[in-house]
Amino acid sequence: MAFTFQDFPVAADDLRSDVLGGLAACPKSIPPKYFYDETGCRLFEAICAQPEYALCRTERTLMASRLPDIAAAVGPLDCIVEPGAGECRKVRLLLDALHPTHLVVLDIAGAPLAAAAQTLARAYPQLAVTALGMDFLRDLEAAAPCLPPGRRLIYYPGSSIGNFPPDTATALLARFRQLAGADGHLLIGFDLKKDPLLLHAAYNDAAGITAAFNLNLLERLNRELDADFDPARFRHYAFYNPVAGRIEMHLVSLAAQTVSVAGRRFHFALGETLHTEHSYKFRRDEFSTIAGNAGWKLADEWEQEGFAVQLYG
Repeated sequence: MAFTFQDFPVAADDLRSDVLGGLAACPKSIPPKYFYDETGCRLFEAICAQPEYALCRTERTLMASRLPDIAAAVGPLDCIVEPGAGECRKVRLLLDALHPTHLVVLDIAGAPLAAAAQTLARAYPQLAVTALGMDFLRDLEAAAPCLPPGRRLIYYPGSSIGNFPPDTATALLARFRQLAGADGHLLIGFDLKKDPLLLHAAYNDAAGITAAFNLNLLERLNRELDADFDPARFRHYAFYNPVAGRIEMHLVSLAAQTVSVAGRRFHFALGETLHTEHSYKFRRDEFSTIAGNAGWKLADEWEQEGFAVQLYG
């Protein structure tokens, strides 16, 4: 088994700076990357199992059913790179079909990533696995020296690209273009525009898992930034904005209140929201335009039940 882990820990000052800046802004917001502490990672896995949240199941079914076509379109390669790899589950289908010699996985939650990647390395003893615990949105270029020579595929599944406004998504895809190299590919999944009622249900599951995921952000701030949020005084609120083409996720203040975070105090009015995430939905042509602006050329695409996977070169 060949396994390497390198940690690029997110500095407490980065969390502090991002959160204090976001709380001082109008409207208040916090970057969604801070959802993913250990509890947040576990809750997100539970979200993916909820009946209302079909995205993960649909993507899995699409990938399994079209895997021979995808493998043929990708062709021979040496390395798969997966930013935001989490539990390292989705990439296994590609490993079985493409047989790369190297896998490099990146995630902001370093300890869970290391554990998952080491388990994967044991299951694939002929594969060299490198896990990088990093905020790849900030440190992506630092991953380049960890990549082996040869042909690379950047794998970015799960509609994670929807968490970024179009301009920011274009910039991230351009950085992926540089990381992939001149003859590299990008395989990316994204959620398609569909019935707003289906989208609303997906982010408001009956079991309340998404609500717990959203509110866990406050628990993290209490623990890591000496904050005094009372989660019972906030309510999860998610809705589809058809004009912007995105789900918006907020925490709504249920009372006029003042909270302390890292020694600073912030006032919330009754009904004021803390914006924690947005998830853009696309038409296939809309997304190919975004990718094209980042220097990628569409090579192939597949669709199933409101989810799309596209291959770029």
